[in-house]
Amino acid sequence: MKHSHPAFEAVKPNLGSSFTSLKFLKNENNKSHVWHYHPEIELIFVCGGSGKRQIGSNISYFSDGDLVLMGTNLPHCGMTNENTNNDYEMVIQFKPDFLGEEIWDLPEMQKITNLLEKAKAGIVFSENIKKEIGLKITEMHESSSLDKLMKFLKILEELSSTQEYRILNAGKYYLQTQVEDNERINHIFNYVKDHFKEQITLDQISDLASMKVPSFCRYFKKITNKTFTQFVNEYRITHSLKLLAEKPLSITEVCFESGFNNFSYFNKTFKEYTGKSPSQYRKEFNYLIE
Repeated sequence: MKHSHPAFEAVKPNLGSSFTSLKFLKNENNKSHVWHYHPEIELIFVCGGSGKRQIGSNISYFSDGDLVLMGTNLPHCGMTNENTNNDYEMVIQFKPDFLGEEIWDLPEMQKITNLLEKAKAGIVFSENIKKEIGLKITEMHESSSLDKLMKFLKILEELSSTQEYRILNAGKYYLQTQVEDNERINHIFNYVKDHFKEQITLDQISDLASMKVPSFCRYFKKITNKTFTQFVNEYRITHSLKLLAEKPLSITEVCFESGFNNFSYFNKTFKEYTGKSPSQYRKEFNYLIE
């Protein structure tokens, strides 16, 4: 089977604008499943819906929409697909120098400069910020010309002023995975994305990376700040969160549908990652199977 490398996405600004602002109505983003990267910084607001996100080496589940900021050349998958049930998705993309390089040296821009530096590792914002900024992003999209740019800068300024966010990747990830190294690590990520329901041995994945097992283990830990087993378990647990919240499956079915072949190990790993049992998690989403 042929495994694809991360796709390079060519981004063009909107006509008459220095940056790109796109709005996808429900389930219209047909690139959502594609593992890709681009030199543009990207701000994504998902209005409603729930699903999985992978940004760099971080895999996580979101519910009731999402608001994330991703730095340049940080590989990721789109946030939505036909199962997300979001109302719409806003995507803003801009090059680091879209206003010229000198502007980021101005004292007035220092907070935004710091925000964009943090975005190299991926940032997800809190519920309150998501709802507040989401409305402003939608309003900005409907504006034109200079008004649109001014509203966008104001959005960046507000995001740079909040402490209600979480960094998604350890610094080692984005420092080590420069563009020339993306091919190998993302080849691995693609394989896990396509085969996480199957058993994946260290021999298999090391061979895929054209490395010996000890060298691969050191390489992967250096890049992602986690072991390969931790990464695969994180991917499987994130998938199980989605199934528990959205599908009328028994917990045993969720276990095996997520790639675990041992129920007690699934329960143990689930609690390690979430701090609660699968049944407790399901109750929070009101999908308890009687």
